[in-house]
Amino acid sequence: MRSGLREDTISVGDRSIGELGEFGLIAEMAARMRSGPGTIVGIGDDAAVLAAPDGRVVATTDFLLEGRHFRREWAGASDIGHRAAVRSLADIAAMGAVPTALLIAFAAPPSLPAAWALDLAAGLAAESARAGASVAGGDTARSETVLLAVTGLGDLQGRNPVTRSGARPGDVVAVAGPLGRSAAGLAMLRAGIAEPAELVAAHLRPAPPYDAGPEAAALGATAMIDISDGLLADVGHIADASGVLVDIRTASLDVGPLEAAGAAVGMCGEEKEREGGTGRGAPASPGASLDAGPAVHPGAGGAGSALDWVLTGGEDHSLAATFPPGVALPPRWSVVGQVREGRGVLVDGQPYRGVPGWDHFR
Repeated sequence: MRSGLREDTISVGDRSIGELGEFGLIAEMAARMRSGPGTIVGIGDDAAVLAAPDGRVVATTDFLLEGRHFRREWAGASDIGHRAAVRSLADIAAMGAVPTALLIAFAAPPSLPAAWALDLAAGLAAESARAGASVAGGDTARSETVLLAVTGLGDLQGRNPVTRSGARPGDVVAVAGPLGRSAAGLAMLRAGIAEPAELVAAHLRPAPPYDAGPEAAALGATAMIDISDGLLADVGHIADASGVLVDIRTASLDVGPLEAAGAAVGMCGEEKEREGGTGRGAPASPGASLDAGPAVHPGAGGAGSALDWVLTGGEDHSLAATFPPGVALPPRWSVVGQVREGRGVLVDGQPYRGVPGWDHFR
């Protein structure tokens, strides 16, 4: 009861999640999360029951923490739901599997508006549906800040999993999906720049091509990974696991609208310096939405350049894979490098001078 109104006159969205209570919140969130075709028992029991036609289940888990991976003043609840789902769904696709279901653990302050939590649920459900999956269950708890832990499940459909360890000298390195867009969007948010709007959207709602993962497996991909930490960092994981050298060719990389964004961010930084600021645009709280890496990356293209965003910016969640030479790749796969004898990662045959990507504990 509030302001003398009857309880049944107050809409769900006008309440806090504390007023809804744990089970009221679960019921309202579940109403926005429809079961998928592979869900035998969904939300409402102690555990979900899912079909596993292949006999094997691909599983992954990921965190999304307020103040570390997102800021509510920058991103809407639906945006955050999309991003939380993307992180696990892309990992499933990077194994060559088809995403089937997500399990969501959600913690938040009881004062959080219920409308915010329900928009979050809608975003999770919508991105899951885009991948052909559904939300099959989860848990809720009280916390000082918003926290999401997402477990993704997938089906190999009879294919062998594509791991990081199969790349061989002579293979080509190819990417499906954009690079550097999310990092550019993050830098723009920090600088208070709104255009190009598609780059801000790329940070708030990355949209990886999930079906490119199973496609790569069917084409004979020898290794694969999703680009969450940065192109150089992630192909570095392939190089380490496979015991090979990966050489990325910058002439093959598409910087697209990033050049204009880099210039705008640089101009904003210069203006802030003249005003006695930090030169990094709008202030960010420690660790805020930093999984795309720092605002600038000193390296081959210069601090904060379009090329550095492409090479080291994370959270696009596009797919990078290695393929045997001679494989005819569909148009959405762009060849960006070569696998050679040796160890590590090179850019145009030379070591990269900057930070190759995100590291949570560096």
